[in-house]
Amino acid sequence: EVQLQASGGGLVQAGGSLRLSCAASGFRFDDYAIGWFRQAPGKEREGVSCISAYDGSTYYEYADTVKGRFTTSSDNAKNTVYLQMNSLKPEDSAVYYCAAIVGLRTYGVTWFMLYEYDFWGQGTQVTVSS
Repeated sequence: EVQLQASGGGLVQAGGSLRLSCAASGFRFDDYAIGWFRQAPGKEREGVSCISAYDGSTYYEYADTVKGRFTTSSDNAKNTVYLQMNSLKPEDSAVYYCAAIVGLRTYGVTWFMLYEYDFWGQGTQVTVSS
């Protein structure tokens, strides 16, 4: 059974940092993708980052809006993916979700659309005050 559990959200001042965790179970971290998405009230859910692994390699991708500030990583021993968020801005405020593709179908692709993800965790609220 594949399960994802997002946690680590909270309230932080602009310029601060926060680390989100996505605890995963039910699949191996050798052929997968875990993406972070966020959704602010009244806005569409948007992709933030993606970590994927296949053929023994790991790939990292970021939306332009967070590139240089956010870092996604994995701790395979803990079956957990992280999103380290630095230099936070008020516009980063949103509910953050992690999602997984288990068993990649299109090798060579390292960024995936929302509809391509198979499993979703619950959201965790991130609020950045100015």
